[in-house]
Amino acid sequence: MNKHIYVGNLSWECTNEDLHVLFYNYGAVVSAHVVKDSENGHSRGFGFVEMGPTGSSDAISSLNGTEYQGRSIKVNESQPRGFDLRY
Repeated sequence: MNKHIYVGNLSWECTNEDLHVLFYNYGAVVSAHVVKDSENGHSRGFGFVEMGPTGSSDAISSLNGTEYQGRSIKVNESQPRGFDLRY
């Protein structure tokens, strides 16, 4: 089963290709996507990487808190967005 990884605090210049290359050293990268603002097309400073089952844990532990493109990135397993059912 593939793992979905959240990558935060990305530089504004980071591209999908940059993310793919960064994670490629840890295992098979299925997809890498920098989230962009729908109105102006600029990066929102975070993205998601989907990796095969092997290597994703190593990527998270090795890359979390490291400097990439001049910023200290946050890397962790992506959590599904849920609904807050509190009233």
